[in-house]
Amino acid sequence: MYDVIIIGSGVSGSAAARELSRYKVKVCVLEKEEDVCCGTSKANSGIVHAGYDAKEGSLMAKLNVRGNAMMEQLSKELDFPFQRVGSLVICLREEDMDKLQALYDRGVANGVPGLQILNREEVLEMEPNIVDNVYAALYAPSAGIVCPFGLNIAMAENACENGVEFKFDTKVQRLGKKDDIWEIYTNQGVFKTKYVVNAAGVYADKFHNMVSEKKIHITPRRGDYCLLDKTAGAHVSKTIFALPNEFGKGILVTPTAHGNLLLGPTAIDIEEKEGTNTTREGLDQVLTKAGQNVKDIPMRQVITSFAGLRAHEEGHEFIIEEVENAKGFIDCAGIESPGLTSSPAIGEMVAGILKEKLYLEEKENFIATRKGILDPNILTKEERVTLIKEKPAYGNIICRCEMITEGEIIDAIHRPLGAKSLDG
Repeated sequence: MYDVIIIGSGVSGSAAARELSRYKVKVCVLEKEEDVCCGTSKANSGIVHAGYDAKEGSLMAKLNVRGNAMMEQLSKELDFPFQRVGSLVICLREEDMDKLQALYDRGVANGVPGLQILNREEVLEMEPNIVDNVYAALYAPSAGIVCPFGLNIAMAENACENGVEFKFDTKVQRLGKKDDIWEIYTNQGVFKTKYVVNAAGVYADKFHNMVSEKKIHITPRRGDYCLLDKTAGAHVSKTIFALPNEFGKGILVTPTAHGNLLLGPTAIDIEEKEGTNTTREGLDQVLTKAGQNVKDIPMRQVITSFAGLRAHEEGHEFIIEEVENAKGFIDCAGIESPGLTSSPAIGEMVAGILKEKLYLEEKENFIATRKGILDPNILTKEERVTLIKEKPAYGNIICRCEMITEGEIIDAIHRPLGAKSLDG
């Protein structure tokens, strides 16, 4: 019997688990895959959005700005890659300046700090590889880049160290309620709990609709990406966006937290909740659109492509609330972009809802920090030599593209919630 069961171990579920692990409550996370971060959370842009795009006054806007503000301290506590590099939304035509101004005004209303509209000369001085016909750009210095799976794994590992149980390969089949206790039926048996947090990504509508007469629909929105080698990583220093449209923020060009260059995503609505295949049309669109905003991208340096799914809800708003007429069932649904940015704040909000329901007593021995996997590439030559003498596995390079060593792989396997396969 648990106090809280969380369905899903993506960034939202893991953030909620970490926040709840501060308290003396019995928490369990059910995950249908073999590891955390196997859905939307592992295949996205890795952008910490500033917060100018979300509708003024929306929950999405509030949590975006709050999550952005939390990210730097969280990265220090949990030791995952994060850099506040800033972003530019570029405008190519004078007639589109009203759209750029609207983004600026919305950002100011949302509380985004430091926004500026730059002219052509200022843009090209900041980013020389932006196309020459750029007219202006919105500069957001608070935007950043993060390792999405690094963030997700860090929060989950820290939650685990603080007593949260994780049940992998555990697929939820149906839910029931008996005498104010939720019964969650899975392929691994029945789990009982006082409260359920539905953080199931593209499957969140399935579980919501099992318990509520007011139905929601989550549309998987597929996005194709191209990843370039680290030799191309310095082509831009900031995240470069086009003006957004009704399908999202468009094709971006960004450095990654690991030093690569990332292009994408497309935005194709599908109904297949596991449809993460790339398409020739999608990848062609990524390469074409990226080249319309940033010149001389070394396309020959593309080393892989992938696709991810965003959990798009038709209201384009986060749904984080107790479901009406389903006491004890907390939705955490419709978490699409800027969900990664917002995840620390989403965790706070979910814990806040449960504080009103449960008596949450803080632990005296809560572990606030976690040490990530050692990256030998950030060490000095002398430090690497010393490390290899002490631990020879760090001198055996397994992946020569990314310079991953045997020592890092062994660490990943033997950590809390350690990797069980080449995918996880």
